[in-house]
Amino acid sequence: MFKRIGLLVLVSLFVFAASIQAKTIGGVTMEDTLKAGDTSLILNGTGIREKFFKDIYVAGLYLKEKSSDYKKIMSQDESMAIKIKIVSSLITAKLFKEACEEGFERTTNGNTKPLQPKIDVALSAFSSKFNVGDVFDIVYVKGSGTTFSKNGKFIAKVDGLDFKSALFGIWIIDKPSHKSEKLRKGMLGLL
Repeated sequence: MFKRIGLLVLVSLFVFAASIQAKTIGGVTMEDTLKAGDTSLILNGTGIREKFFKDIYVAGLYLKEKSSDYKKIMSQDESMAIKIKIVSSLITAKLFKEACEEGFERTTNGNTKPLQPKIDVALSAFSSKFNVGDVFDIVYVKGSGTTFSKNGKFIAKVDGLDFKSALFGIWIIDKPSHKSEKLRKGMLGLL
């Protein structure tokens, strides 16, 4: 009897420990938590952006609590973050900026004009040379705005929930401009 209980406790601890481990995908480990101001976020999911059958970056979505509802995530005025780790020299600053511009077109239904000054600031955050191993943190803090950092160094800040919604939607909206369901579904925790 005691052996069974001991075995059950041991298995339960193993399952619990495995569930709080950082997630590794495509050889890249994403931390299981991230801070957004004073708020602790948990890894919702990770995905790989591929091009020509090669991994180019891994992205993780961090939320206060797990969700696969992209509409709720996009519209929610809650702290959240996206971490992007560059894994290939195929992705350049120019290509990434172009992809983001296409993403903003998709998430605003072609009406980028009201957000254009904010979009321009965001795109400038991705203007320096990309190197394999670079890490970008896009962090929205409720009531404060969205910050952009590269390799731990602050680059820019943009205010507004409207901007955050359009920005985060680039990766998670249905039928995203990047056309990578593997990336989208991974970040939404659906894979």
